[in-house]
Amino acid sequence: MIDALAHDALVDASGLSCPLPLLKAKMELNRLSAGQVLKVIATDAGSQRDFRSFARLAGHELLREESDAGTYRYWLRKA
Repeated sequence: MIDALAHDALVDASGLSCPLPLLKAKMELNRLSAGQVLKVIATDAGSQRDFRSFARLAGHELLREESDAGTYRYWLRKA
């Protein structure tokens, strides 16, 4: 599948359970500059709720989310 959006960094958290996908994403976001985009790939269904809440609470912009056959992809723009 072609990336829907360009991104500056990628976290592949496939196979990891909550809260690890979110923790890995937070660590990578800390390295990015404001306005840069992080793409996260996860296989934990709970990540949908986690990333929506995290983006809202932390002030990051959830640009897009996709799910396809148990794989979830998120694009977050750092605040």
